[in-house]
Amino acid sequence: MRRRFFVDEVRNGKAQIEGDEARHLTRVLRVEAGQRYEISDNRNVYLAEIETARKESVLFRTLEKLPSAPPSARFDLYVALIKFDRFEWIVEKATELGVTEIVPIEATRSERGLEKAAGKRVERWRRIALEASQQSRRAHLPEIAEPVPLAQALARPATHRYVLDENPGAQPLFEALPAARTVQDTVAILTGPEGGWTEEEHALFTSDGAAAGWIPVSMGPLILRAETAVIAALAVISQAWLLR
Repeated sequence: MRRRFFVDEVRNGKAQIEGDEARHLTRVLRVEAGQRYEISDNRNVYLAEIETARKESVLFRTLEKLPSAPPSARFDLYVALIKFDRFEWIVEKATELGVTEIVPIEATRSERGLEKAAGKRVERWRRIALEASQQSRRAHLPEIAEPVPLAQALARPATHRYVLDENPGAQPLFEALPAARTVQDTVAILTGPEGGWTEEEHALFTSDGAAAGWIPVSMGPLILRAETAVIAALAVISQAWLLR
């Protein structure tokens, strides 16, 4: 199976990768002129041949446009900020599972200092998403948004909305999924910080949030780390819509 790389654009049948990514291709992967790979401009995927491979620049020539991937539902992941090494793991694994957008959430119980530092990490998270997209052969990159307050996240539109809730009485996630699922759906998943939601935050999605369709759900009786709960929930939802 051919490797897939992302390029900024395809123009007149040519595409170029420069800088650190080009150095990775030439020094680590040892790509050479004449070799064929798949490239994506985040709109279409092409079979392409390398024309030149230099340390600072790799030039591709497209050979043919490849068939589009089957349409998929949109999966938006709203994740309260947690320790950055764990958040990076979430970005990587969520990308592999087909997430459409990751939105960091400013939560009261997120570790002190994370909110101020998060803005500087967004480019790094996008780089991780790029690498995970290439590894998993995605056709499109996920969006990595700037951090937003919880209330702003709750107001964003979606067809189905689920918030992971550690409080007793939350419905098991799988039981909360609708019987009718389509590729036109937008599915939002909201997950809290390591310290959980405060009472004030909990009230946002159980009162105001309920009116907007947010459903508190549980991942079962076991206590999961924040990053484990995120990926477990996304895996359940992505598979449910894939196997609709």
